[in-house]
Parts: sequence; structure tokens; C-alpha cells
Amino acid sequence: MPARTPKACRQQGCRHATTLKHGYCEAHADKAASWSTGRAGRGRGGRPWRRTRDQVKEAAQGLCEYCRLNGFAVAGCVCDHIIPEAEGGTSDMSNLQWLCQQCSDTKTKQEAIRGRKCRHSA
Repeated sequence: MPARTPKACRQQGCRHATTLKHGYCEAHADKAASWSTGRAGRGRGGRPWRRTRDQVKEAAQGLCEYCRLNGFAVAGCVCDHIIPEAEGGTSDMSNLQWLCQQCSDTKTKQEAIRGRKCRHSA
């Protein structure tokens, strides 16, 4: 098998090249540990997350919890964190809810705006 073609290091501002699979040069190879675990290290995907997701859906009877509060019966399709993990939320059942795509998108946009405001004020 031919040797890998050298590519620029993934670390922003680094001018070194690498042939390593993770894309970091020798100086930044410690960053590869977080790259290799990907989403699996955060508890998403796989059988345990699917089971939790199914429990949240069953508890909500498959309906969007936001729409149900407003008197509508809309089928949900997204398991959502009430308090986002980025803001310190967990993946406990008490912090998960079942939402339709539209409510999930609206909530995500609000969280993004809130996150940008916090970042700019710091």
C-alpha cells in the first residue's frame, strides 16, 4: 500500500504537515484522542441511547410535548435535551423531552442566539 500523502495539520495556525490518520502533526497529536472517540464518548448513538430515546418517546406517547401544551396533537420525532448539554444539562430522563421537528428547530435557534449573546458578553 502506498504511503499517505502529507496534509496540513488540523490544528488552526499550525504549518506542519502530517501523514497520520487523525490529521494532526506530532506536536498536536494529543488532540487526536478527542477526535478518535467522536460522538461515542458523549453517550449518543448505539443501543443505550436508542433505548433512552424510545423511553422518552413512550413517555410522551409519541406526541410533541410543546405542541401538546398548546392544545395540538402533533407527532414528535426528536429526543431533545431540555437544558442543553452545552449549558450543563445531562442525558437523564428528567432532562429529555420528545418534540416535533419544527419545535426542535425553534428551540435550537433560541439556544444558539442565547449562546452567541453569552459569548459576546464575556
